[in-house]
Amino acid sequence: MDAASTAAGTTVHVAEGVVAAGVYVDGRRVANIAIEEAASWRSKPGHVVWIGLHEPDMALLSSVQRQFELHDLAIEDADHAHQRPKIEQYGDALFIVARTAQLAGEGIAFGETHLFVGEGYIVSVRHGASTSYTPVRERCESCPRALARGEDYILYAILDFIVDNYSPVLETIHAEVEAMEAHVLASAMTRAEIERLYSLRRDLLRLRNAVGPLVEVCRKLEHDNLPMVRPAMQPQFRDVTDHVRTIQEQIDSLREVLAFAFEASLLIGQAQETAVSKKLASWLAIIAVPTAIAGIYGMNFKHMPELDWEYGYFAVIGSILIVCAALFWRFRRVGWL
Repeated sequence: MDAASTAAGTTVHVAEGVVAAGVYVDGRRVANIAIEEAASWRSKPGHVVWIGLHEPDMALLSSVQRQFELHDLAIEDADHAHQRPKIEQYGDALFIVARTAQLAGEGIAFGETHLFVGEGYIVSVRHGASTSYTPVRERCESCPRALARGEDYILYAILDFIVDNYSPVLETIHAEVEAMEAHVLASAMTRAEIERLYSLRRDLLRLRNAVGPLVEVCRKLEHDNLPMVRPAMQPQFRDVTDHVRTIQEQIDSLREVLAFAFEASLLIGQAQETAVSKKLASWLAIIAVPTAIAGIYGMNFKHMPELDWEYGYFAVIGSILIVCAALFWRFRRVGWL
């Protein structure tokens, strides 16, 4: 199948797991191809094969490996998800792992993207929660001059898209954290709210562990003399590095706010408990006065002071009221009541 016939509308069978497979010349797509045709196309001067895969099986990965002569270890990593973000060089080819994140209900779902970059090709492999890279392809195709820069530009576009998708996750969490912080200052947190706080801190920690290593990946792309990364593209990767660091700082700030919110909730709860204890102690002290006097005069002794006094009852009641009023005034003055 040649480029002309493909561009004219010849249907290409797309294997399961293949999102898109195209050939580009000077930034313009000239053909949609099958995986089995990739090797012949990428060997043509000025041609770039861009393939996108989503959770491919080992048979499909093996087919891609044969077309681009990919390293066995890289294919093994691409077949088994849960890899740490990293960049590895195999000969003149690069293998890059990046973590993706999306909101799933009240938590964060994580996925992975594995990227193979070499002379005349770039292959992306998505696993788990991940936004399709169709918007990246469409944006690149809308600007042929930029896409004509080659494989390293496509690599930059994908990494930049991955990092950009961290922002909506953080914005949603930030709004919830702000609401939680305002609520904490108004009252102590309930058990459900404390559990949600811990859940947010755990998700942010996982997100930080996913984002953090990506700084080193971008730094190597920015500074190291790696194959397939031209010096002209290094400033673009520097921009991605700055963006990743900004995301990392936002994550750290949110985790600190949640930590402060939890501490504030504990302090408010302790303050409320202390206030209740003071009130109880004050009322107990006040009640103790009539209780003590009544207890003394409740003893059945024949000879006790004021028992035969005409105004004894009124004197005792008056004394109780005066002492209780004095205690109430004192406790009220020191803020216990």
